[in-house]
Amino acid sequence: MQSYHNKSGVGRKHIVSYALKGLLLLATLISASAIILIVYQIADRGIRPLFAAYTIESYDGSLYENIRLNIQYFFTGTEYIGYIKDFGRGYMEGAYGIGYLIINTIFNVGLSLIIATPVGILTSVFIVKIAPDKLGKTLQIIVEMLAAVPSVVIGMFGQGLIARAIETLTPVSGNFSLLNTIIVLSIMILPTITMMSTTALRAIPKNIEEGSLALGTTETQTIFNVVLPAAKSGIFAGVILAIGRALGEASAVSLVAGGSGSGPNFDIFGRTNTISSRILLGFKEVSEGSLDFEIRFTMGLVLIIVILFFNILLNAIKKRVANYEL
Repeated sequence: MQSYHNKSGVGRKHIVSYALKGLLLLATLISASAIILIVYQIADRGIRPLFAAYTIESYDGSLYENIRLNIQYFFTGTEYIGYIKDFGRGYMEGAYGIGYLIINTIFNVGLSLIIATPVGILTSVFIVKIAPDKLGKTLQIIVEMLAAVPSVVIGMFGQGLIARAIETLTPVSGNFSLLNTIIVLSIMILPTITMMSTTALRAIPKNIEEGSLALGTTETQTIFNVVLPAAKSGIFAGVILAIGRALGEASAVSLVAGGSGSGPNFDIFGRTNTISSRILLGFKEVSEGSLDFEIRFTMGLVLIIVILFFNILLNAIKKRVANYEL
C-alpha cells in the first residue's frame, strides 16, 4: 500500500512538471510569435515594391503605368524625392533614395551612444557604490520614471527647453538640428543603460570587491579596475537594448530633426533625418496600396535588418570582451 502511494505521488509530480513545462513553452511561443508576425507583416508589404509595378497619378492628373522602383537609387540615393524620375534610361522610375537616411540613422545613434553610455555607467556606479542607500534608491526611482516618460513627451521637451538653449548658445536658428536630435536620443536611451548597468553592478559578488580591497587597492581603483570589468557583460546588454530603441525611435526624432530631404547630414547645427522619422512623415497622407505607401514598409524592413545587424555585431563583441562571467 505504501508503495502504491509513493508511485501515485511521483506520478502527480511528473504531471505537474510536464504541465509547467508546457505552460512555459506556450508563453515562449506567444513571445516569439509576436516578433515573427511583425517581421512577416513588414516583409510581406516591404518586399513587394522591389518587384511590383505601380500606376502613379501625377500632380497634373496624368497617369503613369508600370512604374517600378529604382532599386539601386533606393539603397544608395542621397535624396528622398518621393515621386518618379527619369534616371537617363528613357522611362520613369520611383525615386525614393534612403541611402543617406541609413547613414544618418547610424551616425545619429552613434553620437548619442557616445554621450549616453559613459553618463549612464557613471550614474549607475554612483547609485550602487557611492551614494547612501536612501539617496541611491531615490535616484534609481528617478531614472526608472525617466524610462517611463513617453518618447513624444521627450520630443516636446526637445522642441521647448533644449531647442531654446541650443538657439541661445550656438549658431542654430529654430528648433530643428542634429544637435537637438542627439541630445533627445541620449535622454531616451540613458535610463536603459543606467538601469541595466545598475543591475549588473549589484549582481557582482561582494567577495570580489572585498578581495580587491584586501590587496590594498583603493575603493575607486576597485570600482573601475575590478567591479566594472566584472559587470561589462550586463552593461553591454544595456547598450544593445539602447541601440535598438534609438534606431527605431520616430516620434521624438520627428519633432526635433527637421526632416531633411537629402544628405548625408553631418553638420551638428544643421537639420537631419532618419529612417524611422521618414517613415512616419506624411504616412497618413498617402493612399493604401500605392508605391508611396508600401515603400514605407520597405524602409521598415531595412530598419529591421540594420537593427539585427548591430545586435549580432554587438553580441559578438560582448562575447569577446566578457572574459569574466558570473
